Amino acid sequence: MALPVVIQAVRWTHILAGFTAFFIAPIPLLTGKGGATHRRWGKIYFWAMAVVAITAIVLALWRPIFFLAFVAVFSFYFAFRGYRVLSRKRPLGGQGPGAIDWVGAILALLGSVSLIVLGIARPGPVWVRLSMVAIVFGVIGVGFAASDIWKFIHPPADKNFWWYAHLGGMIGSYIAAVTAFSVVNFHFLPLTARWLWPSAIGVPGIFIWTGYYKKRFGRTGKPADAA
Repeated sequence: MALPVVIQAVRWTHILAGFTAFFIAPIPLLTGKGGATHRRWGKIYFWAMAVVAITAIVLALWRPIFFLAFVAVFSFYFAFRGYRVLSRKRPLGGQGPGAIDWVGAILALLGSVSLIVLGIARPGPVWVRLSMVAIVFGVIGVGFAASDIWKFIHPPADKNFWWYAHLGGMIGSYIAAVTAFSVVNFHFLPLTARWLWPSAIGVPGIFIWTGYYKKRFGRTGKPADAA
């Protein structure tokens, strides 16, 4: 009798954290990078997304709907990589990837590969309905996680690598938050469209925005911290 009450509490915690992340994300995205406001609200956003991921996994395993558990791992990895890369800034006393970075990247890679495999195999009704979503998310996740692992082994020469990873990770995690909002609220769209339109817009946006900053830093010759 007590367990459903606990699950209900987890559900409301998930909803509250999700709304918090969704509505405060524009603050660190739009404020001056590196400033006190950016750092403060960025940390709040990151921990809100961490709560979203943990509670989503608990709820997914309780039902169980393993698709949602894999998506939770995939989604949180973007916030995780964006946050953790700040500890590896160079030449400002950064360090190489730690065990937690390796674990995060490997889990994201395995979870993303699982999404692709199960999206193709379609072992149950949820996987049948969301097969395309699983495959698309899996491909995106494999791309980012594999890229991070490659950079762990072959440290990038570009001194601004951390800026691009931070930018891409945080925007990617916000795409996940927008996706959750879309799935819950945009019932006028077909199910697959509700899941995929944020990624269709946001993922190309990550590469466009990253390309903009690469050109900007290339013109000025300044590191990201000084830009």
